[in-house]
Amino acid sequence: MIRVFLLMLTVLAAAPAAAEEVVAGLSQNRVSITANFDGSEILIFGAVKRETPTPGDGSLEVIVTVEGPQEPVTVRRKAKRYGIWVNVDGIEVDLAPSFYAISSTNPLDQILKDVEDLRYNISIPRAIRAVGVAQDVEDPENFVNALIRIREDNGLYQVRPNTVSLNQDTLFNTSVALPSNLREGGYLVRFFLTRNGNVLDEYVTTIDVQKVGLERFLYNLAHDRPLIYGLLSLAIAIAAGWGASAVFRYLRG
Repeated sequence: MIRVFLLMLTVLAAAPAAAEEVVAGLSQNRVSITANFDGSEILIFGAVKRETPTPGDGSLEVIVTVEGPQEPVTVRRKAKRYGIWVNVDGIEVDLAPSFYAISSTNPLDQILKDVEDLRYNISIPRAIRAVGVAQDVEDPENFVNALIRIREDNGLYQVRPNTVSLNQDTLFNTSVALPSNLREGGYLVRFFLTRNGNVLDEYVTTIDVQKVGLERFLYNLAHDRPLIYGLLSLAIAIAAGWGASAVFRYLRG
């Protein structure tokens, strides 16, 4: 019994007196997608809560990630065959974020150890779950890289080093631009404090992205009443064609 008590005292003495914790917030927790939605900017701010003086071993760093709903993705490779481009092979990515942005005080490879990245899935390659990729493809990692490159070009994947401002190791802020081609759902926002490449604390909140107004009506109609949606689309197309034809005949006459 005495040995157990002495062991507990040794563990408590070796533990840090107080941890550094994240206290954070967003300028808005809800984004409404309307017919004229052209993107939105989320302001992110927070502070580091601590009960002891700032440790002197290594600088404090902040990482903020914004992750959209995950979805399975099929990635195909095209090749030219007999003068035309055709799909020759492909892989099925288990889950990939529809949107992913990383903001940090410094480049990620300088402030985060690989083992911590593996544990928390912070970097974009770690956030993509491609465990079940086809083994008969020679270079499956190139397909994942192609997916990342395409979504980066479309503004859906963003790596933004040196964009988190940290003042006096206490207050931090940044912003993330959400593009117009967002998918509906809950967007996960994660805050990480790191020191010497190790994660000290994590804080998680969400942003709700939903279609509203006419966009919501058309979305529900297309998914809940596809027949009515198809007939309505056909009627609108016919009416638009007839109207354009009538205007053309009027201008000619």
